[in-house]
Amino acid sequence: MFQKFERIIAFRYLRARREEGFISVIAMFSLVGIALGVATLIVVLSVMNGVRGELINSIIGLEGHVTVYSNQQGISDYDKISAYIAGINGLDFAIPKVEGQIMASHNGIASGAMVAGFRNEDIEKKPLLIKKIAANEMESFKRGEGVIIGKRMAEKMHLNIGDDLMLISPEGRATVAGLVPRVKSYPVVGTFELGMFAYDNGLILMPFAEAQLYFKLRENGGDKASSIEIIGNNPDKAHDIAGQIAQKLGAGYRVYDWKTSNNHIFEAVLVQRNVMFLILMLIILVASFNIISSLIMLVREKGQDIAILRTMGASSSSVMRIFFLCGASVGVVGTFIGFLLGLLIAFNTENIQLWLESMMGHKLFSAELYFLSHLPSKVDFIEVISVLVFSLALSFLATIYPARRASKLNPAEALRYE
Repeated sequence: MFQKFERIIAFRYLRARREEGFISVIAMFSLVGIALGVATLIVVLSVMNGVRGELINSIIGLEGHVTVYSNQQGISDYDKISAYIAGINGLDFAIPKVEGQIMASHNGIASGAMVAGFRNEDIEKKPLLIKKIAANEMESFKRGEGVIIGKRMAEKMHLNIGDDLMLISPEGRATVAGLVPRVKSYPVVGTFELGMFAYDNGLILMPFAEAQLYFKLRENGGDKASSIEIIGNNPDKAHDIAGQIAQKLGAGYRVYDWKTSNNHIFEAVLVQRNVMFLILMLIILVASFNIISSLIMLVREKGQDIAILRTMGASSSSVMRIFFLCGASVGVVGTFIGFLLGLLIAFNTENIQLWLESMMGHKLFSAELYFLSHLPSKVDFIEVISVLVFSLALSFLATIYPARRASKLNPAEALRYE
């Protein structure tokens, strides 16, 4: 596409002499701007993908893909209901769960929390939890010796293994003196840390049978669960599966998928991602305008050279290709540098975070303010390619006007006063 002499002249123009140094500086700023824009865009998209992935894994790992609730108090015959809906395609298994909100207290420190009760065979189906709890602590839990709490809750309430944690439920019993809250103490047999503040600071795991007793789901010979968690083989199809389950169970039950239950979180992440994408695209756009200005100045500076080339037989299309190559080279090199820099940072975000925290002496991402206490990253190469195509397209479009202007320069007008 480009002849040898066109490439030689174009690259010679890029190596500006002293009197053309200002043009070279503008071109260098254009290159740096494109590189920074592409790198930052790749890093931001990768981090947003990582945050979304971590949130999905944490939420699904604890709450399941679909959750079924009864319109009555608790679900009786939960095993029969689980078997009844098991015939739906895309389901792996269903787990009965007892859950309820309580107030936890220890040594005068109180905090709201959520209790989740699981059977021993069911909690084994939650690898997210199993991997975060020590084996000996899990064995104590399975023997019904106590509860397991989030690590941040333990730190906040100064709880150690073996200490008693008092649970206070507002759904108490009616007495002559009025409603008395239900209060019971449980020893802490273990802790877990999932990296998501909401769970690490406010979740208590309790054996299933004990949770039934505490929340009065075994009264009068009953055997009930608060809800049924359903795990499928594809989280993206949870909404369709929830619709099928709701249709099969009828009007006596409420069915929610994980996207509906946590819609506010993912909407916030999506809005932040789109806004950051637009802002960073503007960086690349501004850098492409710098290419236009530097090329226009170069065309004015090289007016006599263009006229001489035309008189020596160079066609207008050759002149256009020379200046197109000048501008495109800046865009291509800047995009390539940004691509390498962006991938380097995106694949090492957690190492960079640890290094910055060690240098600054404090955490960059406080768990109390952010969803996660670390900075995950997941590179989507389809998005990376889209960023590269967008950057290259802007760079090429920015060179068209100055290159056409150079090709239409009249040699006689340029050499009239020489």
